[in-house]
Amino acid sequence: MKTIEEVLAHARARLRRLGPSEAAAAVEGGARFVDTRPSFQRLAGGVIPGAVLIERNHLEWRLDPASAHRIPEATDHDIAWIVVCEEGYSSSLAAASLQDLGLRNATDLVGGFQAWKAAGLPVRTGESELDPARSR
Repeated sequence: MKTIEEVLAHARARLRRLGPSEAAAAVEGGARFVDTRPSFQRLAGGVIPGAVLIERNHLEWRLDPASAHRIPEATDHDIAWIVVCEEGYSSSLAAASLQDLGLRNATDLVGGFQAWKAAGLPVRTGESELDPARSR
């Protein structure tokens, strides 16, 4: 049996994780943020502008280009998805899971949303961020 720390280390060993400034540059180059945090965390802290909002339990079905339940943006396996959670733990597991689906450019944000915010990068706040039309 493995501990969660071992599972996390194995997942992270497969990723080229990005710090906040690296992630911002990657998005400028065409990568996409996907925020997997639950709505209560988005309401409390805000969201990264332009991030696709998909709570964790729907992630693989929404981003797999072969899924009948995919979002319109999930057009092929080459998209660079940067998974964001609150502090950068569950996002590592989620990004590794996306890689298992063939999304070879999937990775996550080191330190999660909290690191993004602490770096002074753009954050949008407000009730509109919980709009069900933006959350998939």
